[in-house]
Amino acid sequence: MAPFPQEFLDSIKAILPDHLTLEDFVAYSGQPLRRSIRVNTLKISTEDFQERMRTKGWTLIPVPWCKEGFWLEREDESQSLGNTIEHLAGLFYIQEASSMMPPTALFTHSHHPQRVLDVASAPGSKTTQIAATMGNSGLVMANEFSSSRLKGLHANLQRLGIRNVVMTHFDGRVFGPTLPEQFDAILLDAPCSGEGTVRKDPDAMSNWNPESIESIAEVQRGLIESAFAALKPGGLLVYSTCTLNHRENQDVCQHLLESYPEAVEVENLADLFPGAEQAVTQEGYLHIWPQIYDSEGFFVAALRKTATVETPVKRYRLDKFPYLPAKRADAEAVAKHLKQLGLTLPSNGKVMARDAQFWWFPEGMDELIGRIRMDRMGIKLVEAHKKGFKTFHEAAQSLELDPDRAISLDEAEAEQYLMGRDVARQTAEGKGEVVVTYEGYPLGFAKWVGARLKNGLPRDLVRDKISRP
Repeated sequence: MAPFPQEFLDSIKAILPDHLTLEDFVAYSGQPLRRSIRVNTLKISTEDFQERMRTKGWTLIPVPWCKEGFWLEREDESQSLGNTIEHLAGLFYIQEASSMMPPTALFTHSHHPQRVLDVASAPGSKTTQIAATMGNSGLVMANEFSSSRLKGLHANLQRLGIRNVVMTHFDGRVFGPTLPEQFDAILLDAPCSGEGTVRKDPDAMSNWNPESIESIAEVQRGLIESAFAALKPGGLLVYSTCTLNHRENQDVCQHLLESYPEAVEVENLADLFPGAEQAVTQEGYLHIWPQIYDSEGFFVAALRKTATVETPVKRYRLDKFPYLPAKRADAEAVAKHLKQLGLTLPSNGKVMARDAQFWWFPEGMDELIGRIRMDRMGIKLVEAHKKGFKTFHEAAQSLELDPDRAISLDEAEAEQYLMGRDVARQTAEGKGEVVVTYEGYPLGFAKWVGARLKNGLPRDLVRDKISRP
């Protein structure tokens, strides 16, 4: 790691709590970051995952602020986590432990939110944590301003079997004027100077300077104002960053408090988890220094909207929405086709049609249609052809599956499938499309061709190599 600029160290020394030292800050910042993961409870329970991976040489140490989160130690650290079958099947997400804290705060202090906005969502760690906590019910609007990061976000949603998310692509300051007071809970994990990420990215501080911090803070103030305007009265806004200075953290929250003194209150996070008091500020925020929990640096604040606020409303001219509710006969035919594959459509939501394609949209979307442009909604189910339907990969990953109707692959076969190869079987066991699974977990579709399962994995998901855990 490159040495910290002296001006930065002086600024850190000025704001360090009395019980912490600058020497420890520098020492911990120079250590490798502990690897951590979050179990995807949409596909497997934490108990089953722990037992499954214990037999493969994994030691999982609980993260105190996230019951699905674990620090990970493995007998063989050389193997890529991202290319294990368990990762590709969506059983876990590789996520820095500190970043699990904002969604925990969002749900600890919110009462069963049904419509949630994630203002800056890529690559998807917090969005997928939110969706899993909601059990794939309700609606999550996942926004990402960077177009280059949208594809990765969508891939993570597919892999983890998430179906209650709609994606948008805007500057986050659009939501207050466009969708005023529409969300039960909002997460604003704001773009920041990244001072807390040096353990993961040694070059994070290469362009640090006080002038850039002030410029970033100005953007953050605009984002938090917009997010607050989009929040329903009584709702909760969680503001977080992976930086350490007060200008981007406490001062941004103070800006909101001063802007709406009669409409916002701070929710104290001192009791969020055992040991939280070590990081709590006098305001009730969590300011995570690397040496407290041996983690990244982080900041989390929970802000309650106590009254309605006036917001200038802005309407955008939108193209005609290209989806229509599927005709009853078509929706029934789609459901029947999926049932033959062992897949069941959820009861909360509806089948929508666009030309020959049929989609499943999550509940609560109707009120948003015509108010904001949405890029990817729900999941793509099937496409109609003359001889029936072609089923899309995300249907296998996202819908409830009857394992008795699927074809189970052993480990070697699963590896072949995930590398895009056909799988030879001793005999022809069926015909047509089938879902293929590994130990009960869906990997995707294949098609019987004689005694061979023709690979149906999308090309962009094919891996050159599969790692053993």
